[in-house]
Amino acid sequence: MRKPLIAVLIASAFVSLSAQAADLNQVYQQALANDAQYASARAALAAGRERVPQGRAGLLPNVGLSGSHTRSNGDFSPFNEGQMQEGLFGDTLVTGRNTDNTTNTYNLTLSQPLFRWANWQQYQQSKLAQAAAEAQFAQVQQDLITRVAQAYFDVLTAQDNLGATQSQKTATTEQLASAKRNFEVGTQTITDTHEAQAAYDLVVAQEFAAINDLDNKRAALQTIIGEAPAALAPMRAGVGIGAPQPAAVEPWIASAEEQNYGVVTAQLALESAKRDIERNRAGHYPTVDLVANASRSNTTGTGRTNNNAIGVQWNVPLFSGFAVTSKVRESIALEDKARNDLETARRTASQGARQAYLGVNSGLAQVRALEAAEVSSKSALESNKLGYQVGVRINIDVLNAQKQLFATQKDLSKARYDTIINGLRLKSAAGTLKQADLATVNSLLQH
Repeated sequence: MRKPLIAVLIASAFVSLSAQAADLNQVYQQALANDAQYASARAALAAGRERVPQGRAGLLPNVGLSGSHTRSNGDFSPFNEGQMQEGLFGDTLVTGRNTDNTTNTYNLTLSQPLFRWANWQQYQQSKLAQAAAEAQFAQVQQDLITRVAQAYFDVLTAQDNLGATQSQKTATTEQLASAKRNFEVGTQTITDTHEAQAAYDLVVAQEFAAINDLDNKRAALQTIIGEAPAALAPMRAGVGIGAPQPAAVEPWIASAEEQNYGVVTAQLALESAKRDIERNRAGHYPTVDLVANASRSNTTGTGRTNNNAIGVQWNVPLFSGFAVTSKVRESIALEDKARNDLETARRTASQGARQAYLGVNSGLAQVRALEAAEVSSKSALESNKLGYQVGVRINIDVLNAQKQLFATQKDLSKARYDTIINGLRLKSAAGTLKQADLATVNSLLQH
């Protein structure tokens, strides 16, 4: 009975550990739900989508209803109260009278723009503003993918550094114990023991630094996903990383100069600046509106008055103190600024794509070189261990060979991570990075 129970407990423990490990896709889903920058961009997008209804409102009719309720109180009396007034049918006694009355007025007005060039340009600008909000949100989505991947692999890098340091500490501990034993039996000098002790003390200090670095990297990831990260799935051993397709840098640069979301936003800003020139020039243009009015007035003791009117109202601006001319000059200068900003955005996107492309290719070359160096370092370690056993190598030679192997393995893992990140940045610069690209990277992890 006990053996099956123990087996069940061990199996459940492995299942629990497996369930707690999170891969890159799961971390990204947590970031979508909890990242503050992404939530801010989503709110900005919702606000940007309201620009079109606001711009369209300048082309639609305005209807208003107004009214008033007035109560007046007074009296009337002749100059000599109670005097006789001579009339056609005899004398009449004239006395004062009360003039109290109540007036209710209702007024319904409608104004429909027929020609307002400024309102039309403002409506076109509102559509450009909404498109700019969409492009900015798409840029934030791409940035979130690269930020999550960078933070994820930063944690893996810190874990690899800590693991390599702890492995080196274990090996150094064994070498220190061996050096002490050999010194006691007289087969090694005190120098070997001191060297082993110095190596051990150094690796202990490096372990503390590695632990601190891992805590910092996990905290950085927590800032994005909003909670302490679980154990992360590591990369599979010996995984292969493909070269960017297409294999030439020119198509990537061309895509970056046209599809990069920073470039798209700058293009929309330039188009909006052109529309702003026309909107300000409209200050010289006439305006034509269709106006309609229906009013009703009801006064006690007097009667009811109804009045309906419809017509066309026009206005021609003649002089505004040169304000319109100044605004036009200002908008022309801002258009020139937007054009230069667009050129800056294109150059920045081009440079980003070029750097990421070179980073991917350089990373692939480093990975191949470090894979060969790892094989050589393993062979060198085995040779030094054998030489130490037969007495042709000393303790420090073995420690140096172990240190070289661990450093090579750390560099190899880091080169793989950097190559993957540069691949994501290359697609981001080209404006083609999607969540599916993150799923491709996720398939390289050990699940």
